[in-house]
Amino acid sequence: MNKVNLRGINVYPFTSEEELLGYAIENKRILIAINAEKIMNATDDLKRIINDNIGYCDGAGAQLAVKQKGYKDAAKLPGCELWLKIVAKFHDEKTFYLVGSKPQVIEETVAKLRQEYPGINIIGYRDGYLKSDDEKERLIEDIAEKRPDVVFVAMGSPKQELLMEEIQKRHKAIFQGLGGSFDVYTGHVPRAPKWWVDHNLEFAYRLLKEPKRIKRQIYLVKYAYWLVFRKL
Repeated sequence: MNKVNLRGINVYPFTSEEELLGYAIENKRILIAINAEKIMNATDDLKRIINDNIGYCDGAGAQLAVKQKGYKDAAKLPGCELWLKIVAKFHDEKTFYLVGSKPQVIEETVAKLRQEYPGINIIGYRDGYLKSDDEKERLIEDIAEKRPDVVFVAMGSPKQELLMEEIQKRHKAIFQGLGGSFDVYTGHVPRAPKWWVDHNLEFAYRLLKEPKRIKRQIYLVKYAYWLVFRKL
C-alpha cells in the first residue's frame, strides 16, 4: 500500500476505518496516530518506529497534509474512537491486553469494557506506571506468555511507542498507542463536543478547557504555515 512522507514520517492514506482494520489484521504491527504535534516534534527514534509500522491520520493536520499530496479521500481516524471500533469488531473472537493510565482508571476501563461487551476476553491488564526495568520486563514476559491478539498501550508518546516496540520483538500482535483514551473512555477527561470535533476544532476546545496547553500548542502556528506554503 502507498505511503505519504511528511517531513520524514510515513503516513498511510487510509480512506476508512474498515480499510485500516483490514490492513492491520493482515499486517500485525503497531498502529500509531499521526497528528500535527507528532509531525513537528517526533524524535529520530519515534520516526523510525512509525516508519516500521502503521502511521495513520489521527488529526486534521495530518489529514490535510496527506490530501495535499494527492490522496483526496484520506480519512481522519481519531485513535480515541478507533480502539473502540477494534473492540466492537473483534471482542467475541480475539484476546486483549491493556496497559496504561492510573490504577483506578485502568480498573474502570476494564470493568466498563466487560459491561459493554459481554464475553470480551481481556487476558491481562495493568496501569502505566512502570517503576523499574524489572517491572517492565515482567510485563513484557507476561504478554509474551499470554500471547494476546490485540494490545492497547495508553502511556503518551513516545513512551508508549518505545514500549510497544520492545513487546513487539517478543510477541507479534495488533498494537495501538492510545495516549489518554482510557481517561476519556471512563469520563475522567471530557472529549470535545461533536460540533468541535466535526469542524476540526478539538484542539481549540482543549485549549479553552486547559489554557496552560498554549505552550504545547504554539507549534500549530508553524504547522499552519507549512500547510499553507506546502512545505510538508
